[in-house]
Amino acid sequence: MTVDRVQPPLRVVLTDLNTQVVQAWRAAFAEHPEIEIREGSILDEGVDAWVSPTNSRGRMDGGVDAAIKRYLGAGIQLRVQREIRDRFAGSLPVGSAVCVPSGATTPKFLISTPTMEHSAQNVSETLNVALACAAAFQAIHRRNTEAPGSIGSVALVGMGARTGRVPARVCANLMWTGYTLFNDYRFEDYDELRATIIAQLDDIENAPEEKRIRIAPPRRTASRR
Repeated sequence: MTVDRVQPPLRVVLTDLNTQVVQAWRAAFAEHPEIEIREGSILDEGVDAWVSPTNSRGRMDGGVDAAIKRYLGAGIQLRVQREIRDRFAGSLPVGSAVCVPSGATTPKFLISTPTMEHSAQNVSETLNVALACAAAFQAIHRRNTEAPGSIGSVALVGMGARTGRVPARVCANLMWTGYTLFNDYRFEDYDELRATIIAQLDDIENAPEEKRIRIAPPRRTASRR
């Protein structure tokens, strides 16, 4: 794991049709005025990349996934599933993500990251939202490392808050964890990301619902630049 400073700063938009999620974001991200938070559809966001919570097979048959497939066309699912097949042997683990060209001018990319293994799975008692959010930002790091400047802006929805049945406040706090991790560190791979998050959030169910947790790097693997 290495300390990373994003240059230039990534423009991050949090947008959702759920008023409760939007209100929870505003509380959780109160100390981050750089984050744009609004109530609305991700389809209206003119950014470089959209992040879509998906399932491990990349089947875009429900929730935000389905809306994005209708908007971008059926080819987007084929591209997502091809990337999952080529890089993850057909099953994308929670805590991983793929970034594919959208086939459109806006957004240029779609980042798919699973909050669940199967469609409409209840993930309210899991760490999946933090894992998915962190993985989405890791995918941005990866894309911008391969092609600097590819993604300068991104829009995300309330991960797991709809079909995953994650309470709005929990969703917001876990997404805050993923965002702060993105600001502070870049992981070498998704396995390291998952291991770090699970080790430090494993007892989160005993914490107050409103508590936000900032991930610290394991000292033995972190290096500062």
